[in-house]
Amino acid sequence: MSLPERNFVADALRAETVGGVLLLAAAVVALIWSNTLSGSYEAVRGFHLGPAWLGLDLSVQHWAANGLLAVFFFVAGIELKRELVAGELRDPRAAALPVIAALCGMATPALVYCLVNTAGSGSLGGWAVPTATDIAFALAVLAVIGTSLPSALRAFLLTLAVVDDLFAILIIAVFFTSTINFLALGFAFAGLAVFYLLLRKGVRGWYVYVPLAVVIWALMENSGVHATIAGVAMGLMLRCTRRDGEPHSPGEHIEHLVRPLSAGLAVPLFALFSAGVSISDGALRDVFTRPETLGVVLGLVLGKALGIFGGTWFTARFTKAELNPELRWPDVFAVASLAGIGFTVSLLIGELAFSGDAALADEIKASVLTGSLIAAVLAGTLLKIRNNKYRKLCEEEDRDEDQDGIPDIYELDRPDYHLRMAAIYEAKAAEHRRLAEVASGADAGDDGPA
Repeated sequence: MSLPERNFVADALRAETVGGVLLLAAAVVALIWSNTLSGSYEAVRGFHLGPAWLGLDLSVQHWAANGLLAVFFFVAGIELKRELVAGELRDPRAAALPVIAALCGMATPALVYCLVNTAGSGSLGGWAVPTATDIAFALAVLAVIGTSLPSALRAFLLTLAVVDDLFAILIIAVFFTSTINFLALGFAFAGLAVFYLLLRKGVRGWYVYVPLAVVIWALMENSGVHATIAGVAMGLMLRCTRRDGEPHSPGEHIEHLVRPLSAGLAVPLFALFSAGVSISDGALRDVFTRPETLGVVLGLVLGKALGIFGGTWFTARFTKAELNPELRWPDVFAVASLAGIGFTVSLLIGELAFSGDAALADEIKASVLTGSLIAAVLAGTLLKIRNNKYRKLCEEEDRDEDQDGIPDIYELDRPDYHLRMAAIYEAKAAEHRRLAEVASGADAGDDGPA
């Protein structure tokens, strides 16, 4: 493949819509493969490879979940760092709403799951499955449908999803780590310290960092702590603000390079070897009758929407935090419903939570797919309604019936002129204030590693 073609493919993979389509395509292939040639599917994903003497004789499915997915969480770590130092999370007032929304959007689904399973005498072990939001899928749906929606809506969803992923990783580390090899864990932290010092000293070269990252990952894998923690930790260490003379910060540059690998290889392969579950009339019926699976579906569809919307509303109502002037409450509810797409991390947590019961683990995967599909359809419908409304407003603002070169909305003889202009100026002034605050913060520099 020539250089222009490689650049074209890489740029396409950086687009949220392309990454989401690949993720969906991989899940569909997994479902078809596992339900038509289940023997070969199980043989491939159960095939072991890797050096046993290093403790890395792992199945293909394990390599995808713990190895390739570490690349995805590395990119998520960089996104979180960028939000912390130069984005929505830099200003506590602006960050309060999406952060609290993320926390409520994790607590409420867990509560819904526990209530359903307590009432139905089910297992409480899967309480964390419906707590996660899939960044790739959610942003892809928003990008496809929300062509006319305010940019602040994407920023709200991105901040919410990144915080959600961070706490999901913490849940994995705290609740799904059974035995810990403290010697391997200590060496992993030592490797992270070396990684940090090299960044601080300004050492450059992929041939230094890539081998070191692989060693850190291998040590974390052998420690018993989920290896994706290593990816998040290294992503958070990168500097994500620019210095004088820099066209891009190191974090931005590395994210630009690694994102195609994450979106085009790591996440689709994880979906391919994790989403394959047997689908039958009985399996679909069990999703809505068994307490564990019903709890996951209701947690994703109802728990996420109510938790995020309710947390945002109460925070805006009873604290000094304010909703972005560009957004309206129906926009927030649509995004809250969109966060019910739990796919990637929910599948991962489902595997960890029910690792001792293969049949139940497959049913949990089916419930994650079902709940995510319902949430995507519901959110897509709501977003489409809001998008049509905003598109009509844009068309109204650009309308020039008398063809005089001046949009009718700006002409003084219209009876609603002053009301319309006041609304436009207020929205633009709010956006200018926000951009000025972000710019002033970025100019102050990054207190993180060089």
